[in-house]
Amino acid sequence: MHEGHILLLFLALCFAVAAGLIGCFALMKRMLLASDVISHLALPGLGVAFLMKVNPLYGGAITLFLGTFLVWQLQKKTGLATDASIGVVFAAALAIGAAVTPRDDLIDALFGGLESVSRLGFALGAAASVAVAIAVFLMKDRLTLSTFSTELAASSGVNVSRLDLVYLLVFSLTVLIGLRFMGALLASALVILPAAAARQFADRLSRFFVISVVISVASILAGFFFNTYLFHLSTIAPVTVMFAALVFAGSLAARRAW
Repeated sequence: MHEGHILLLFLALCFAVAAGLIGCFALMKRMLLASDVISHLALPGLGVAFLMKVNPLYGGAITLFLGTFLVWQLQKKTGLATDASIGVVFAAALAIGAAVTPRDDLIDALFGGLESVSRLGFALGAAASVAVAIAVFLMKDRLTLSTFSTELAASSGVNVSRLDLVYLLVFSLTVLIGLRFMGALLASALVILPAAAARQFADRLSRFFVISVVISVASILAGFFFNTYLFHLSTIAPVTVMFAALVFAGSLAARRAW
């Protein structure tokens, strides 16, 4: 592998750490399915960027964060649950994205493309991953409290609405890091599956974090290894998600055996 592909592997590992951490709270907040569709909010921006021949991550970032803010506004102004708000925005985003994305680029937009990354791209992605990790640890006590009781969190001085917005934005940033190699369709899968598997074994929050991150990182490494030496697909995303799904299935079997 040349330098660009090595940097891409390390960036994928940074994404895995961020995804493993943010996924724990997605599960605790009962937002796993809702979180799954957040990544689809990037699709219209990816499609427009492909049409304009610019870096698709720029377009994906714009619609991803605008869509996330719109979800928060719908939740705040209308009283809709988070998953309902995301579902409304998701339906529109998916339709627009499918309509504007050139057919030749649709597969890359949905499933990512295995390509090299520049030093600047790696630095930005790694910095974003560090920002996600820092944000999770700074918010973990407030997120945990608001997860179990929004009333208690509010009475303790937590601005629950603002906390929800920050969490959604941090989640969207995590998805953005993974768009390059996971695509809009599967970027959030690495958030969902490792956390769901880790929950089968975790009895403490710290252990929950560690196990989720380990499974996420292992999934990325397995995706690169098996895709390089066995499947030879244009992207690691399907192989990575299949491995994570097998780990989740194994965690269920192990839990029952105990």
